[in-house]
Amino acid sequence: DGALSAYDPAENVHREGILRSSTVPARISAATADAAREAAFAILKALDYVGVIGVEFFVLGNGALIVNEIAPRVHNSGHWTEAACHVSQFEQHIRAIAGLPLGATTRHSDCVMENLIGDEVLAAPRLLAEPNLVLHLYGKAEARPGRKMGHFTRLNPISG
Repeated sequence: DGALSAYDPAENVHREGILRSSTVPARISAATADAAREAAFAILKALDYVGVIGVEFFVLGNGALIVNEIAPRVHNSGHWTEAACHVSQFEQHIRAIAGLPLGATTRHSDCVMENLIGDEVLAAPRLLAEPNLVLHLYGKAEARPGRKMGHFTRLNPISG
């Protein structure tokens, strides 16, 4: 039906080419967030795209945006939506491709999502003891350097 919706922008940190963390809300102005949303919507319309798409931007010092990546699928940088939003990116994707009404993309929490890379997965028992933390392990049999083994999301009350 052409409906469009967007999640709040996440501030991503990469190391050695791997996403390490996504923080929401991102430390950007409302004008920058609006510009990113409008650019992403323009991409969706130009492609006549249905479903969830990840659009990553670089924010320059003057506030200008440059598209870094377009991922036509649910994306690791949106995994935080599972724990911090009323409708996750995964459910939203199914709704979109099945022609169902889109769900609310609003957050009930601020959050920081961190990937567990390689042997970092061994921290799972300690992480499970933390209040307001949601852990997702991917069930991979072997931890290797650079391999995403899971992620966790720390939830915090919505800020100001």
